[in-house]
Amino acid sequence: MKKRKVELVVISDTHLGTYGSHAKELFKYLSSIKPDTLVLNGDIIDIWQFRKSYFPKSHLKVLQKIMSLASKGTKVYYITGNHDEMLRKFSDFEMGNFSLVDKLVLELDDKKAWIFHGDVFDASVNHAKWIAKLGGIGYDYLILVNRFVNWCLSKMKQEPYSFSKKIKASVKKAVKHISDFELTAAELAIENKYDYVICGHIHEPKMVQKITKNGTTLYLNSGDWVENLTALEYNKKKWKLRRFQDHCYSDIGNEEDNEEVLNHKLIASILFSK
Repeated sequence: MKKRKVELVVISDTHLGTYGSHAKELFKYLSSIKPDTLVLNGDIIDIWQFRKSYFPKSHLKVLQKIMSLASKGTKVYYITGNHDEMLRKFSDFEMGNFSLVDKLVLELDDKKAWIFHGDVFDASVNHAKWIAKLGGIGYDYLILVNRFVNWCLSKMKQEPYSFSKKIKASVKKAVKHISDFELTAAELAIENKYDYVICGHIHEPKMVQKITKNGTTLYLNSGDWVENLTALEYNKKKWKLRRFQDHCYSDIGNEEDNEEVLNHKLIASILFSK
């Protein structure tokens, strides 16, 4: 498959190390592109739920692919999120084309893009972490059950169904939280004169122009690789929200790379080093 050249790609909330992560699909997507810049906007490795017994080779291959892109000239920014907040003690670390940061501002064709994960807006994360972590575990198992249900539905030639999307759409507090999140991000971006504000965190892919009495900005959310399988792409002065569709990547196999895949114990020792 010929790789697509893209100026900028933003992905977030891949939650590698959890049952819900669609690592194989993400690997296919990353194998199909040749970005100048790749922004990993938080919750890439789910350290909250990291299990030494569960970090499959497909998840390790994603990390290997990211580092391979960096070694071949792609500038990679890893922005820390709440599920990988442990990495914040290493913020501003740089090695070659790889940078670890808490937030990022990029110049895109004379316009400014403000990129951050978004958990700073989430009081449940900042003030009651144990509740948020418990919710994260429940969410992971909900996705696992949902995946089994969708497998059964596919065998019956029925459309897939999303439990979490149904819950988000039916619970007024969840709907209000998403709306408040978007508005807060947009207002801060306008106040600081950013043309684009790009977040992750809430697993809601979105691209919408936000207008307030103080100005306007384009709010973008890269979604996630648990339910939506989405990425933001910027090319030739235009943004696109790209959704993964498996049939578009049929000629990208799941075979192993020639390079040795990192051992999961090595990953664990890196994540939990003092």
